[in-house]
Amino acid sequence: QVQPVESGGGLVQAGGSLRLSCAASGRTDSNYVMAWFRQPPGKEREFVAGITWSGSSTFYRESVKGRFTISRDNAKNTMYLQMNSLKPEDTAVYYCNGEVRYGTLPNGPRYWEPFGDWGQGTQVTVSS
Repeated sequence: QVQPVESGGGLVQAGGSLRLSCAASGRTDSNYVMAWFRQPPGKEREFVAGITWSGSSTFYRESVKGRFTISRDNAKNTMYLQMNSLKPEDTAVYYCNGEVRYGTLPNGPRYWEPFGDWGQGTQVTVSS
């Protein structure tokens, strides 16, 4: 298992864009995704977006739908997160994880269990 390496973060004004990259290995199992998480200042790490091995299924937290796009290039073992229309509340350290198991709880909500290694993360700061 290769430790993920995230890059592409930076300081951007609200409404701007950034593209994050993550070099990481993944799993082909149907119940696993590669995913982006983020940890806002003073808060716990949270799921942002995930993508299956084939790329045929993608998942997003509600607050980033329509603004963020996740993609992957398996030949390069690389995953991307295109972030548009950034908001100050997107400010966080962004991490990727190559092995995230997902499923659905009996009462409906989806869960995400990261099993892969964490990288150093990349800081995204959005100014108002």
